[in-house]
Order: sequence, then C-alpha cells, then structure tokens
Amino acid sequence: MKVLDLDAVRAFVLVADLRSFTRAADALDTTQSAVSLKLKRLEAHIGKQLLERTPRVVRLSADGEAFLDGARNLLGAHDRALGALSAQKRRLVLGLSEHVAGADLAALLARVNAHDPALVLELHMGSSVPLLQQFDERRLDAVVVRYEPDEVPRDDGQLLFTEPLSWLARPDWQPRAGEPLPLALLAAPCNVRSVALRTLDGAGIAWREAFIGGGVQAVGAAAAAGLAVSPLAKRVAPRGLVDSGARLGLPTLPESRVVLHSRVRDARSIESLRLVTNGLSAQ
Repeated sequence: MKVLDLDAVRAFVLVADLRSFTRAADALDTTQSAVSLKLKRLEAHIGKQLLERTPRVVRLSADGEAFLDGARNLLGAHDRALGALSAQKRRLVLGLSEHVAGADLAALLARVNAHDPALVLELHMGSSVPLLQQFDERRLDAVVVRYEPDEVPRDDGQLLFTEPLSWLARPDWQPRAGEPLPLALLAAPCNVRSVALRTLDGAGIAWREAFIGGGVQAVGAAAAAGLAVSPLAKRVAPRGLVDSGARLGLPTLPESRVVLHSRVRDARSIESLRLVTNGLSAQ
C-alpha cells in the first residue's frame, strides 16, 4: 500500500485550483521549484502523470482529474482530524471590496473550505474606504481593497495586482443623442465613482446620474437592464455586459491597484488568506 506525502498532495491541489505553480508556491510560502519537485515526486510515487505542463498553461491530465477529488477528501480528513484536537476553531475576519470580488467567488470560497475546513471565514464586503476604516479599528483581520491612480497606497499594504476599469454596457446600448451620458454608479463615497467622473470631466463629456446603487450587484443590474453605462471592473460585471468605451467614444479609464492589508499571524490562516488572494488574481 502506497503512503502519500500530504505536503505534495496539498501542493497538487493548489496547483490544480490556481492553474499556476507560481501562485501555488506563494500560497505555500515556498518556491516554484520546490512545488514542481513535490509534484514530480508525487507523480513518480503513484506512477501517473497528474499535470500537463506547457510554457503558458498548467492543465490537469485525465489521471489528475480523477485524482483531484480523492486528494481533496484526503486533505479534508487530515485537517478535520487535527481540528478535532483543538478546543477552539480559528476565525479569519476578511474584508473584500465589492469591486474586487469576481463572479467566481463561490468557487473560491469552496476551495478555501476544502483546503482548510477548520477555518471559520467571516467575510465582509463593501467599498474600500469603509473597509479600511474597519481594518484600522481592528474589526477586520485583513482587507483586500482597490486604490485608484490618484490615491497613494499605505505602506502597510501588499500589492496583489493591477486591473483596469471599463465602461460596461449592453452590446446594443446607446445613449440618446444630444443628452448627457447616463451613468449607473455606486453612491458616494466611492473611489471608482470619483475616478470615473473625473475622467469624464477631464474629457469634457457631460454626464448625469441615471441610477445610484448601494452595491456593485445593483449597479451591474442597472447596466444590464439598459439604464446606463457603468464604470466597473470586468470581473464583477454581470454576463452580457461588454466594454463599450471605444464604441461610445469615452476616455480610457486608468488602472487600479488591488492591495492586501493584513495583521494575520497564524501560519495556517496566512496560507488560507494567500489562497484567497491568489484566487482573486487568477480570475
């Protein structure tokens, strides 16, 4: 009977989830070469090729697809066994900007739970400014927020990735000729709202508020309903909306920086937090 190396199995599951040796290495706080070596040894041990490696893409082989569910179950059983010995579950209170959480959030949360079932994840979503305030008040353990180009990120943050905003609308949507551009926006204060309006003002384009939402989902729904065009990151937009900036003659929106602020110190929770942030980067 073959005994599996749990560290190698965990590395395999992370590579499968993140589709990247680099992101998996970051989540495990190790190097890409160390992850690659673990996977090669695992494949040699079980006598199966689990991954198809190309210069740009990492894909599961047929054997890798078959092995994945069992690997998750093995890690889950291991973590549940260890969790049973702990009198107190770990809790991670995370703030996540609505402008960063993508459509695959449910799948990401499922991966985090499968990876670390002993973790109680408390997720708060909202705008970056109030989330940062809650972090400073120590009500949140970590936050993932957006900084717009005219904002200077604080020196206690870690840059995760940069991402442009887009003017999103239905493919057939057109504003009425001779009228100000109708916009679907989040209520102030909102940094995305501010940078979009400054961009339009700088280009001399008249605009009006056609819809004001209390959340990104509401704003996206207004754009999908044909009420207006909305400045959003593509990752958070409803299906069917397209980047319409060039078609409508609108100025290009600048890139935002997505930044992590964290005071998490527990090694296992740090690993789970890395899985979240790398999953967001991969969306």
